[in-house]
Amino acid sequence: MKTKILGLMSAVMGLLYAAPLFAQTGTAAASPATNWVPIAAGFSMAIASGLCGLGQGRAAAAACEGVARNPGARQGIFLFLILALIFIESLALYTLVIVFIKVK
Repeated sequence: MKTKILGLMSAVMGLLYAAPLFAQTGTAAASPATNWVPIAAGFSMAIASGLCGLGQGRAAAAACEGVARNPGARQGIFLFLILALIFIESLALYTLVIVFIKVK
């Protein structure tokens, strides 16, 4: 365990010492920089939408199971299912709003 930590720390220190070697000079012709904000925003929206879809599927499955076990509680389960789906979908909409704010 101690050798793993020592090896990791040695690697980190070596990378920190080598960082000035990779510094960009102002005299070289630089290639146009890629704007990573739209790409990261697309990935974040994809992740948020996928996870919201999984959450909605689990909520619907739990509601179906609850109604199957106790049909008399259908109205209460339906109310809380709709409320849960609204909250889950709002997370994806918040991500979309943040994407629109960040990407101009």
